[in-house]
Amino acid sequence: MGDFDGIAAIVTGGASGIGAATAALLLERGAKVAVLDLTIDAGPERASRIPCDVSDPASVEAAVHAAAFELGGIDVVINNAGIGAGGDVAANDDDEWHRVLDVNVVGMARVARAALPYLRESKRAAIVNTSSVVAVVGVKNRALYSASKGAVSGLTLAMAADHVGEGIRVNAVAPGTADTPWVARLLDQADDPAAMGEALRQRQPMGRLVTADEVAHAIAYLASPLSGSTTGTILSVDGGMAHLRT
Repeated sequence: MGDFDGIAAIVTGGASGIGAATAALLLERGAKVAVLDLTIDAGPERASRIPCDVSDPASVEAAVHAAAFELGGIDVVINNAGIGAGGDVAANDDDEWHRVLDVNVVGMARVARAALPYLRESKRAAIVNTSSVVAVVGVKNRALYSASKGAVSGLTLAMAADHVGEGIRVNAVAPGTADTPWVARLLDQADDPAAMGEALRQRQPMGRLVTADEVAHAIAYLASPLSGSTTGTILSVDGGMAHLRT
């Protein structure tokens, strides 16, 4: 028996990285899982795979309803889809600011909005959003990305307040720099990938990158019915980056 037995969960951005690790873990612990992603040729084999573009309202509505049909409802929403951005406040034009905020923030709102009717019918309803340590720690050349993740943290707390009376718990994880495909691409583009990789590891007090599995376990903790009194929490999984000075 698993703590997610009988629970229907959707994971956005579930084809790779943290999303794929989370989907696999939820399946292992008994959940029925639908992965919503731009690509459906990756992700855990036992998960349903449904194409979804979180920047497109029609796509989100169709994907969420399709997932609910396949799974027999929705109890848990893992809002993990997101994109990165580099540079200081002047590095990106208005179009890029709108694009990143649309995916990283409004995309989460779209998914939650579409899932709310199903969550309201669930006795074990939970939403977990993926924020970031950069929501609370200033990091160079991450102005746009940091702004989007700060908004995710604020959105999480507001949603938790709005829906606590309906029995829907809303929490977030705030990972540090994680060993994911996005970070790998960032290193590949660097002038000195080895030096940049070492710098990323050393800015976290534990001296290494966070793993996708570690973040997945934190997400599962927040989503689990065993955490029924946990709502409005932003759980750091950052190797001590937010609070430790060594």
